[in-house]
Amino acid sequence: MPALMRQLAGLGGCGRPVRLDGHRTEHSVNTTTGEIGPVIHHLNSTDLAAGHLLVRCNNRRTTRCPACAETYRRDTYHLITAGLTGGKGTPATVTAHPRVFATFTAPGFGAVHNRPTTGRCRCGTQHPEGATELGTPLNPDTYDYRAAVLWNAHAGKIWARFSIYLRREIAKRAGLTQRQFRDHGRVSFAKVAEYQKRGAVHFHAVIRLDGPEGGDTPPPAWATPDLLADAIRAAVAATEIPGPVLDGTAHTFAFGKQLDIRTIRTADFTAGTTLTERAVAAYIAKYATKGAETATGTLDRPVKLLAELAHLDLTEHARRLVRTCWTLGARPELEELRLRAWAHMLGFRGHFSTKTRRYSTTLGALREARAAWRKAQATTGTPPLPTPGDDTEPTTLVLAHWTFAGVGLTPGERWLTEALTPAPGTEGEPTHG
Repeated sequence: MPALMRQLAGLGGCGRPVRLDGHRTEHSVNTTTGEIGPVIHHLNSTDLAAGHLLVRCNNRRTTRCPACAETYRRDTYHLITAGLTGGKGTPATVTAHPRVFATFTAPGFGAVHNRPTTGRCRCGTQHPEGATELGTPLNPDTYDYRAAVLWNAHAGKIWARFSIYLRREIAKRAGLTQRQFRDHGRVSFAKVAEYQKRGAVHFHAVIRLDGPEGGDTPPPAWATPDLLADAIRAAVAATEIPGPVLDGTAHTFAFGKQLDIRTIRTADFTAGTTLTERAVAAYIAKYATKGAETATGTLDRPVKLLAELAHLDLTEHARRLVRTCWTLGARPELEELRLRAWAHMLGFRGHFSTKTRRYSTTLGALREARAAWRKAQATTGTPPLPTPGDDTEPTTLVLAHWTFAGVGLTPGERWLTEALTPAPGTEGEPTHG
């Protein structure tokens, strides 16, 4: 029992670990002659208390694994924070660079139930917060489900086009050509995708204006938050991409009219309503672990057969969005969009969180640092359980073979996991909302 509890505690609360069968052997290596020495340590999965090597699932979705999703959220928080305040390889001088927090919305596809700041919904009702009808169409028969699904499918391309136009607009305001702008400044950003209740994707982004080498170099003298915000508005207005022609109707896609841009200030939470680095990082990280299932009540895994919908507890709005993806996915001219494979995501197949290379650290670097810290904390004589792919000391030869044996915990293992205190995550995040 103590050995099983230690193995389960190492999962940090993960409820859907991957179970692996196999073995791992470590040999010492003579660095002078290259000769392989005796066995230092041998591990066989059958010798473990759980009968398998258990590896965290590392799923980012809260609905699939809350523990792993929390780790992903905290990593995203630190990634965003490093690009705003410095740290983890990013200089602290980035706090003096022009920085804005922008929200890019989707266009309208039909009137939906909402909670306006003043007055009532168009249906004449003052909906309470959390009402199930919020985000659903007032008239589902006239709601443009096709355009809604196709917008999600093209959202990634729209963002890519916007990022090109943004650099062009900044250069124009600085009196430079795009080629000259590369020698004076660089745009760095980190963004996440969020689903609105109506099922349309929109983006939250931290956009920073740096010197030519990124955060390590100061921005040019003409770079200001106002110039950056003005360039964003112009780039959004110019961004439009052509879509498919379906049944004689040509589709074009662009961002919605609602665009929110706010300058990020350096201050603490006690500074009132000032938009701070920590507030922005916490807000963005919150959406890094959520998908369409959180906002619209749809699915958190792919649909294999359309008949599955009849046995699932979905809202009618979500059901129609998934059906539209499935129907459009059968059309040859839309094959590249892979709408059936991404029907559970309502057509969106892009990454939920992306960043430019020079914005800050990477999620991979944060995971490696955490693994190194945990390895250093191993104080017993027994080496910590391995994760397939982990590097060891350069003087050690590792021979390993692992095969997939399943996913999840036995009822007894689950009971023990829930009884154990989850391993602490990354420290340093404020507990403010």
